[in-house]
Amino acid sequence: MEVRYSPDNLSYRSLKTDELRKAFLMENLFQDGKIQMIYFDIDRAIVGGAVPLKKPLQLISSKKEMAAEYFAQRREIGVFNVGGAGKVRADGEEFAVGYKDAVYIGMGTKNITFSSVKSSAPAFFYFVSYPSHASYPTRLIRFGEVYSAKLGNQKEANSRTLNRFIHSGGVRSSQLVMGLTELDEGSVWNTMPSHTHQRRTEIYFYFNVDENSIVFHMMGEPSETRHIVVRNKQAVISPSWSLHSGGGTKNYSFIWAMGGENQEFEDMDSVKMSSLK
Repeated sequence: MEVRYSPDNLSYRSLKTDELRKAFLMENLFQDGKIQMIYFDIDRAIVGGAVPLKKPLQLISSKKEMAAEYFAQRREIGVFNVGGAGKVRADGEEFAVGYKDAVYIGMGTKNITFSSVKSSAPAFFYFVSYPSHASYPTRLIRFGEVYSAKLGNQKEANSRTLNRFIHSGGVRSSQLVMGLTELDEGSVWNTMPSHTHQRRTEIYFYFNVDENSIVFHMMGEPSETRHIVVRNKQAVISPSWSLHSGGGTKNYSFIWAMGGENQEFEDMDSVKMSSLK
């Protein structure tokens, strides 16, 4: 497990491009037949990717970093499949997880494995975990059965559909909130006008980004913005002091995850367009 210590709201301003990417961008989450994980000091978030082939992959604790007997001993996990058909097994209960489906795994779940239905078309499991103070039931969440809302418009190139998966009004959790947003064809902007979350970390995972396309992920304080070039199946962590929005060369999708003080979706501090620099 890789461990990262993130720059603060002053030191990020002096980072060179490679240093900025090393601190906030997760480029290689998916490796065939492996589970890759990054542990952040910010809110103790763990971000990972699993690509099972012929054999299931077991999610185990990294005792040095987590000091836990098993991964979910004091944690909860949100898992999305952005690849071929797969299965998640949690303490003997098996869930068939299709493309864009998700599984919430509650604290106290001891045995967790990921597998693909076909190794020739493997599942790509993206997961985010935060510490948990309460145990909630493990649940399968189908993409077509979640709360969704249309946002934005074509005129401003930000027409999109927001889907909430793990939240206080849906599948319950201790502090984890997750969802998936898809931009319509012809739209390229997400979360613009932008905002910050003083009380939460947010993590963006971009996918459905064409091979010859990119997303410019915006970060930093409103008066000192920076950008990170993001490609398909890459993620960016956004500390509480940083805004988070993006503009692509073509439409794309992204999974958002939050953890921190509360689960109120509307708990955000709006950033006026006139204040951006």
